[in-house]
Amino acid sequence: MKRRTTVISAIAAVALLGGGTATAVAVSGDDGGSGSSSATQQSSVRVKDDDGVSDNQEEINEAKGAKVSAEDAIAAALKHTPGTAVGADLDSDNGRLVWEVDVIGAGNKWQHVDVDPGNGKVLGSHTERDDDGDDSAARVAATLKDASTSAEDAAKAAAAKGTVTSVDADDDGSVKVWEVETTSADGTQHDWHVDFQSGAVSVDHASDDDGEDD
Repeated sequence: MKRRTTVISAIAAVALLGGGTATAVAVSGDDGGSGSSSATQQSSVRVKDDDGVSDNQEEINEAKGAKVSAEDAIAAALKHTPGTAVGADLDSDNGRLVWEVDVIGAGNKWQHVDVDPGNGKVLGSHTERDDDGDDSAARVAATLKDASTSAEDAAKAAAAKGTVTSVDADDDGSVKVWEVETTSADGTQHDWHVDFQSGAVSVDHASDDDGEDD
């Protein structure tokens, strides 16, 4: 959950390397939204995430608090905001748990949709600012259009490994995969790759804690 750094910027950068320019896309700004939006309601799920809670226990609390899976949260977000899902992240804000789903919607606009992990209701949405213009979203959408495995598919495939808490598209120029993070019952986080085409799940050996993923 905390690991999420919006790998979509890597997709856009790779797409532009041929022109000698690497471009990062702002899609995960909690305070960078602009354009149309809907009022955000409060999540029904409360979690204890104050300073007195260990990181491990916080991971356990968040994973257990999500009654709605990543797969279903993405489906709810896409029903509200049709388009291509590029990532979903389970996170807490002021003790409230929320699924944060990023979608490339109509007109290749970056959309951010918050989904209640307790009941699957959409809490709110807004259009994200794209510092590099709408063409960057189009490039990312084109990359994902060629994938046989969607964000929902990736979440479903990795669910057998634990509670999915994060799904992100990744394209480093040679390997096209979904990066998925799961949390086990004891709070241990594991990182996985789900192949864009085959949907095969494998250990993410490049992750900082790949030694735990054996």
